[in-house]
Amino acid sequence: MTGLQGLLRPVAGPRALRIDVRQNILYVGFVVLFAVFAATLGDEGFTTSNNLLNIIRQTATISVMAVAVTFVIGAAEIDLSVGAVAGLASVICAMAIDSYGVVPGILAGVLLGAVVGAINGSLVVGLGMPSFLVTLGMLGIAHGTAQWITDSAPQPILSDSFNNVFGSGDLGPIPSLVIWTAVAVAIGHVLLRRTAYGRGVLATGGNEEAARFSGVPTRRIKFTVMMASSTVAAIAGMLYAGRLQSGRFQWGEGDELSVIAAVILGGTSLFGGRASVVGALLGSLMIGLINNGLTLMGLEFSQQQIVRGAIIILAVALARRV
Repeated sequence: MTGLQGLLRPVAGPRALRIDVRQNILYVGFVVLFAVFAATLGDEGFTTSNNLLNIIRQTATISVMAVAVTFVIGAAEIDLSVGAVAGLASVICAMAIDSYGVVPGILAGVLLGAVVGAINGSLVVGLGMPSFLVTLGMLGIAHGTAQWITDSAPQPILSDSFNNVFGSGDLGPIPSLVIWTAVAVAIGHVLLRRTAYGRGVLATGGNEEAARFSGVPTRRIKFTVMMASSTVAAIAGMLYAGRLQSGRFQWGEGDELSVIAAVILGGTSLFGGRASVVGALLGSLMIGLINNGLTLMGLEFSQQQIVRGAIIILAVALARRV
């Protein structure tokens, strides 16, 4: 009887199949998109190892920021200031390196991110302000400050050691930006999936009141995800500075939209409670794949924006419908 019951149990019914497809639609879409570009742009060098490494390099800062923003959105909050914080951190770090040396410059960049994140978190948790408005305001403050203190001029970084570690160098055959991305994704994935903190983040985003009654420190979680997001954005800004060997207020400009798109494409719910760090990485790489393919096709920037936006909307729509 037991064996018969096992055979009759609906293990993989239509609903189970639908959920499985939804969870994997991004992976299917990524493979399909890659195959289309490989078939149509093979003669343009799309599939060469150098080009594929370039895609990873160009999306590294987005991928790193997307890891932290996954936690923010997973907790049902938002951070629109990451791009501007990255730009401000790049110039603060460059100026500090020029005046005090490499180590103080790195510490200055990280400290800036932590302070901005603490301000964002305090306003969201302490005063109950919406994170959308707080970080939108911080975007303007950070961007304007970076432009003001530099008088819109680039701040060169002449330290080869800093530039090599933060973007320009390689560890053997592996670019340092790939290593930074891998480390960020590994840490983020373990925190989200293997720790009580990660479960608390998802519980807070899923149902904050129920999580609080269950003993989850929801206020502390919201504060820490906001603080971590800005700190990681500052590190991403230093990756910009190292790769491009200068700090500029323009670095990171508009990245907040790409980061949020990557996170949502990766399967994180915009309403919180469901998140995936690995999915955010794949979403970031998909955006980089689209950008690279459209460039090789010879489309103008305006045309690229139209096609890129249409592909992202289509991908999100398919993920919600299946």
